[in-house]
Amino acid sequence: MGKILVVAEKPSVARDYAKVLGCKEKGDGCLIGQTYVVTWAVGHLIELCGPERYDEKYKRWNFQDLPIIPKEIQLQVIRGANKQFTIVKKWMNHKEIDKIICGTDSGREGELIFRYIYQMAKCKKPFERLWVSSMTEEAITAGFQNLKDGHAYDHLYESARCRSEADWLVGINGSRAYTLRYDVLLSIGRVQTPTLAMIVNRQNEIDTFIPQDYYEVKLSHEKEKKFSSLWFHWEKEIQESGKETRSKVTRIEEAVEAERIKQQAETAGKAVVQSVTKTKKKQQPPLLYDLTELQREGNRRYGFSASKVLTLAQNLYEKYKLLTYPRTDSRYLSEDMKETVRSTLHAINTPEFHDALMKLPGLTFTKRIIDNSKITDHHAIIPTPKKPDLSKIPEDEAKIYRLVAWRLIEAFYPPYEYETTEVTLKAAEEYFTAKGRTTLNPGFMALHKEKSSEEELPILQKGDEVPILSAQIQKKQTQPPKPFTEATLLTAMEYAGKYIEEEALKEELDKLSLGTPATRASIIERLIKVHYIQRKGKSLLPTEKGKDLIRILPGQLKSPEMTAKWEKALDKIYQGLMEPQRFMGSIERYVRFIVNASTEERQVQFAKEEYKRRGKGRTAAKKEGVPALGKCPLCDKGEVYKNSKSYYCSNWRKGCQFTVWLNSLERYGAQLKDEEMTQLLQGKEREIVMTLPQTHEKGTALLYLTKEGKVEIKGFKAEK
Repeated sequence: MGKILVVAEKPSVARDYAKVLGCKEKGDGCLIGQTYVVTWAVGHLIELCGPERYDEKYKRWNFQDLPIIPKEIQLQVIRGANKQFTIVKKWMNHKEIDKIICGTDSGREGELIFRYIYQMAKCKKPFERLWVSSMTEEAITAGFQNLKDGHAYDHLYESARCRSEADWLVGINGSRAYTLRYDVLLSIGRVQTPTLAMIVNRQNEIDTFIPQDYYEVKLSHEKEKKFSSLWFHWEKEIQESGKETRSKVTRIEEAVEAERIKQQAETAGKAVVQSVTKTKKKQQPPLLYDLTELQREGNRRYGFSASKVLTLAQNLYEKYKLLTYPRTDSRYLSEDMKETVRSTLHAINTPEFHDALMKLPGLTFTKRIIDNSKITDHHAIIPTPKKPDLSKIPEDEAKIYRLVAWRLIEAFYPPYEYETTEVTLKAAEEYFTAKGRTTLNPGFMALHKEKSSEEELPILQKGDEVPILSAQIQKKQTQPPKPFTEATLLTAMEYAGKYIEEEALKEELDKLSLGTPATRASIIERLIKVHYIQRKGKSLLPTEKGKDLIRILPGQLKSPEMTAKWEKALDKIYQGLMEPQRFMGSIERYVRFIVNASTEERQVQFAKEEYKRRGKGRTAAKKEGVPALGKCPLCDKGEVYKNSKSYYCSNWRKGCQFTVWLNSLERYGAQLKDEEMTQLLQGKEREIVMTLPQTHEKGTALLYLTKEGKVEIKGFKAEK
């Protein structure tokens, strides 16, 4: 009997699998045992081919060649990943291997990583799917005992493939079309562009906002204790149903009117209670975390970016085994997890959480915690049943762990119960209102430091006379909308349907989103990287380039409507309710629309950048007296210089294509320096400290220059 090959998404996960499966022998890019061989990808090993792979002419950007829509989109090995792909391919097709287990991340992107490798390796062997939600030994063991046929996830793969190809088609064609049209490098994306539009539109609202003065009249009273009231008048509203409602409005438009009300109140000297309305209310504990809510809270509490929260949660999941799978869109647990939750609460009963756990009235699993119908791929994020020692992990990871642990604890606390009191008073002929709140049962709010802003009113009854101690006019101004923070932008992306202007579609698409919990952070980072938005404190603000881009784009490209519909279609593909060909057909039609729309005349002038469009030359940054870094490895005649964006050959006007972008190592968390470039041009290798972009593993690798003049890395060694 042959062996079983397990393909993990990254080396650290492979080591966890190998430990459970008893694979102790170290091989080249693998771990070997009696029954199993465990190998790994390094995130994505395979990507979609660039346009030039279909035709050499696509190396030069020409509008006449658009749209680029290959009959079949092909795959290629990612630069620098050849060695590991060769290892995985060898094992997949090895005569010793009878079957394969897909052990990549349990989600859409993880499925795509494995299927692309399987396809590129031309493997025909049967495969099964490992699906785990935490990286503890117990969870991994249970996962290997409950493997499913790999083809049970075919719809998930088709959804992932369609997403990947749609983004490629829209990005390649949109970016080339608008870059060529406006002679400045522009990046267009299926999700990033509508997201940018929301940020730009918000800034436009802020910029065009004209503040208006208004006034409020506030009275101070005392009856057993001090309290205050505000002048109001009733304003009628007609609901869509035709029902008429009334609301209290405290805003006064004119200063003269506010002064008149103030003087009347002062003259009266007292107010008479007209009515007292008491209402008992309950506030349920918040739902458990999905990734988006955890990112929002991490941004609100600590100013962490969405990308950083994802990295911290991923570390807690993989490296420290303290959290369950973080890339989830569910805020509920499944019925079979009750014992796991009990074990988890027992495990986290450390001094930090002990008092709160001891005060729990019991474990009541309500529908706000357990609901199988609201779980797709993964349940909500909760701690694993592993005892945490937060002193042994970095502080930022500890902060995220605490958020998740406290959220699980408070989910079992009773609701916060309180009573609101609304009092209407009359002074002279004017009416005033006072509001108060009394806590009846603190419930889960006992775990929070923040208190209600509403004061507790004294006991008042209809007909009571209350003295007026003072009357005050408060001058105020209407406020513009606030800029997006990452927390509020994540909410806007999650509920993008609310930003659709067409009323007929608004209700239909109200619950649709831009991106997924796993991709929204990378979309925000991408917008920053291409200089469309910038961080200022906690705020995300559009740049002039970002604003100009939105000005030139047609409505369909920047509205969330189209993208939201696509997300809905991708979900239908995943559920087996839509054929992938139908979806891709709509994408091809959309791509043709994008190219045609780019030719429309728009009166927008982009600021000139260092580079003109590719294939038409560039603005050189060579200066008198600046030494060359070395001889060009491509033409062997020119010298290599540096400008603000790249290293380039002095013979570029004669057709030499040598270009190494300064940010080429940015995805690895590293920076290419002049001294490194000089040594690379001499044929030497340089060791760099780097972080793998897909797995966030830190380590070292060798930097070298290929014969084609491309900077690549090899020999990655993870930190121990």
